[in-house]
Amino acid sequence: MLSAALLLSPLMLTDRVYAQNLPTLGDTARGDLSPLMERKIGEQIMLSVRRDSGYIDDGPVSEYLNRLGQAMLEKRPDARGETDYEFEFFAVRDPVLNAFAFPGGFIGFHSGLILSAQSESELASVMGHEIGHVSQRHIARMIGSQKLDVLIPLASLLLGALAARSSPDAAMAVIMGGQGVALQRQINFTREAEREADRVGFQILQDAGFDTAGMVTFFGRLQGAGRNYTDTLPSYLRSHPLTSERMADIQGRMLDQRYRQRVDGLDFYLMRARVRVLQDSTTQGLMDAKAFFEAQIKNGQVESMLSAQYGLAFVAYKQHDYLKAQQLLEQLIRQLEQSPKQKPILKQSSAFASLAIDISVAAKQYDRAIQQGQLALQQLPLSRGLVYQYGETLIAAGRTEQAGLFLRDQLTLYRHDVRLQNLLAKCYEAEGKQALQHIALAEAYAIEGAFMAALQQLDIARRSPDVQYFDLSVIDARERELKEKYQDEIAEEKKRR
Repeated sequence: MLSAALLLSPLMLTDRVYAQNLPTLGDTARGDLSPLMERKIGEQIMLSVRRDSGYIDDGPVSEYLNRLGQAMLEKRPDARGETDYEFEFFAVRDPVLNAFAFPGGFIGFHSGLILSAQSESELASVMGHEIGHVSQRHIARMIGSQKLDVLIPLASLLLGALAARSSPDAAMAVIMGGQGVALQRQINFTREAEREADRVGFQILQDAGFDTAGMVTFFGRLQGAGRNYTDTLPSYLRSHPLTSERMADIQGRMLDQRYRQRVDGLDFYLMRARVRVLQDSTTQGLMDAKAFFEAQIKNGQVESMLSAQYGLAFVAYKQHDYLKAQQLLEQLIRQLEQSPKQKPILKQSSAFASLAIDISVAAKQYDRAIQQGQLALQQLPLSRGLVYQYGETLIAAGRTEQAGLFLRDQLTLYRHDVRLQNLLAKCYEAEGKQALQHIALAEAYAIEGAFMAALQQLDIARRSPDVQYFDLSVIDARERELKEKYQDEIAEEKKRR
């Protein structure tokens, strides 16, 4: 868990317009957070996390983490907990080895931790452990156990989620007075909670068919990295203290298990290559990544060599050498097509199509990019990353009418998708349709729970010079609905106080 995820500061109270209706956790003396409030808090935290530059907004990486997490949960559905959490897994750009869970089922991984995992079982072991914290409601239970006389504003959570991302120690600099210190203590998991998360995580790992030794191997490596160097103990171990009893308990569970070897697929290696480039896209960072991939091609096994070739294509794209990037990617795809073992990955992962589309758009080869997007969506129709990418490509190509039809069609399937609403607003802006642009923006804000901002957008839409009679009826109806929701939220807030 992020070791400084609960901090208190008035700075966040002026962050953005949506911050004015953030909920509070409520009086902690009344007991645990309700599951509904826990989820709401998590969603509000994620609004801020997604706006932070450290958030890795990358379709292939996001889909890989969520595919891995959902595969684990499918084998152990009771891990969703008593509230049947809808988990979301994501990555943040940070070389520090850490992972964390937010209330309501949101689990994040530092890029450094993903790169340090030597097998998918090791990565899954951390994922299982964090799922254990969420499913057992450790965060809610800890907050509820605190006998504080004050309300804990969600703004403090938002600040902590960002300030503590890189360094728990640095995050402490923004803690304000004694209240902040008290809140900081809440997030340090108890030994019992850690053992409980280990137990749940181990069971998920086993049932999902992973090598359970991955948990001991990875935690042992982390422990070894910090041994004799207390000041440089990995952040994951600072917030998840790994005692000798915990290690012995995990090893004891393994004694009754038959050894299960698990061969990692190419997807794991591809995502590590992609994350390595995304972690540091500075000039020096790209040069370092290129050198790493070149060395990996010379010394690695098959999957490592193939993923290194992908990494070099990604580096070339980031360095704006689009011709080289295209050549390297096409060469890799031809190589995979000739391998019966590796060929299926081309239709299972969005990594190849996503990079191909990015290269074509950057080179202003819009017709080619659109064709690539259409083919990719035929093969991977459920890929949200490809849906967004295709919509953005249509807008960039000036095909706004086609983009509008596509996005509206997607919104009939995913009404509460903020990114689709924002893309639709961008499409309307390109067409000069001001009223519709602001109606779409209003919907995006409403989904985020920022009702005042949504109402402001509706007011702008009403005063737009191109507003139509039908638009006005839509605006009036939506305005009444949002005002009612806003009043209900204020009433709930007063009750909690």
